[in-house]
Amino acid sequence: MLLAVVVSGWIVRLLPIAIPLPLVQIALGAVMASIFQYDIQLEPHIFFLLFLPPLLFLDGWRIPKRDLLQDKTMIIQLALGLVIFTVIGLGYLIHWMIPAMPLAVAFALAAIVSPTDPVAVSSIAARIPIPKRLMHILEGESLLNDASGLVCFRFAVAAAVTGTFSLPHATLTFLWVAAGGLLCGAGFTLAISYAQTWLGRRIGEEPGAQILVSVLIPFGAYLLAEEVGASGILAAVAAGVAMSYVELSGRALAATRIQRKSLWDMIQFSLNGIMFVLLGEQLPGIFEGAVRVVQETGHENPWWLLVYALVINIALGLLRFGWVRLCLLINGWIARRRGQAETQVGMRLTAAVSLAGVRGAVTLAGVLTLPLLLPNGEAFPARDLAIFLAATVTIISLITANLGLPRLLKGLHIPDISSQATEEAQARRLAADAAIHAIEQSQHTLEARYENPQLCAEAAARAMDAYRRKIEAGTIAAEEASDLRLGASIEQELRLTGLQAERAAVFRLAREHRITDETSRKLVHEIDLMEARLR
Repeated sequence: MLLAVVVSGWIVRLLPIAIPLPLVQIALGAVMASIFQYDIQLEPHIFFLLFLPPLLFLDGWRIPKRDLLQDKTMIIQLALGLVIFTVIGLGYLIHWMIPAMPLAVAFALAAIVSPTDPVAVSSIAARIPIPKRLMHILEGESLLNDASGLVCFRFAVAAAVTGTFSLPHATLTFLWVAAGGLLCGAGFTLAISYAQTWLGRRIGEEPGAQILVSVLIPFGAYLLAEEVGASGILAAVAAGVAMSYVELSGRALAATRIQRKSLWDMIQFSLNGIMFVLLGEQLPGIFEGAVRVVQETGHENPWWLLVYALVINIALGLLRFGWVRLCLLINGWIARRRGQAETQVGMRLTAAVSLAGVRGAVTLAGVLTLPLLLPNGEAFPARDLAIFLAATVTIISLITANLGLPRLLKGLHIPDISSQATEEAQARRLAADAAIHAIEQSQHTLEARYENPQLCAEAAARAMDAYRRKIEAGTIAAEEASDLRLGASIEQELRLTGLQAERAAVFRLAREHRITDETSRKLVHEIDLMEARLR
């Protein structure tokens, strides 16, 4: 499967037309199952544990928090309101269209196709830039609706298994599940981070161990929340968000951050890819089971499966379009009442936001966790049909977005709340100022340590000159090491002092929400690379 993920990347780059990477991975999985007779028996709970916690954790870790807060009203409307609207409306439609599928299973299917996937949108729009503000809204929506959709999915599955559902009990349970999950995730991350810091001060920091702990945190948070009856999904998300705040402390070594970033990029690419390959591998068997369920409804022709999937996709699009349009109109009315500037939103933007609601990895991971059996030993009703429809809806949404989204986004301008280029330039200048100040202070300390203060003054001048050029021209040039070993050593120490001060200034600007997380990560990564080169 990992080899199929690698090959899928090669195929996408070789193709003359833009085809979403997930579609290629699904096709490779189907080839593995059909030609090589490769079959994997999935244990739903193990599958859920292995794939979702790290992906949701990484989403929470890398989400642009400031941009999320700036568009929080729209994001909450999409992530919570739209999910509930979709579950109710689509659930009743599916049950009416497919009577052989119980209402609780129909609600479960509606809940699991409600989360969106910005990774799939990014791969689709790789050849045309998505406006940053629109992408931030989609990312924020995806982070929250992953949790809300999966929690609704869990409730619907529980109702299908037990045969009972109580709204008051479900409401109270939801509150505990949500609050407990958030507390477990955030508390677990903060506790582990504190323990790491305490140990690091006493015995030193080992980058490999630190990176491994970051990989284990989402699993630990998930299992802890599940153990106390809370939502492991929300715990994984909360753990990621808490990790993003821990990261702003700047306690980790530069080498740790560099290696950890590469590892997490690989984990995200691999897990997303494997889920789509697994879906393709499961499709032939799922299709056979889905055909049997369709025949139970009185339709002998398996083409009805495609009709069902198309109707569900159209219903999803209409529900999303209607909800997005309603929310935009309401937000515009509220802005006018408050005397705020109103962003003009046309039908084209509404259609783009609606079409960008592509289903992806979370939908696939969730639907594959449907129980195999009921408590009485009977097969879970319409399981194969639900999985097949969720998979087909995912594929169709990828295809339609691939065809329509680039056309809708071409030439579309959405005003950004802040200019990233301006704030990045300001952050570079403030960080360089902080570095110069730190070097000047360190110079006096070093002059008292060494016999030749002139060497310290010359080394400090060279180190500060690099930062002054950075302020003036926006670039920094590497200085050749001095022929004198002592002078080189002093200069290296001063440069490291400057880099540490520069990084601390960037973290401070991020904590004060004066720059975005994206800008902060970019600048810190540059500083880490320079520090790694000096060491």
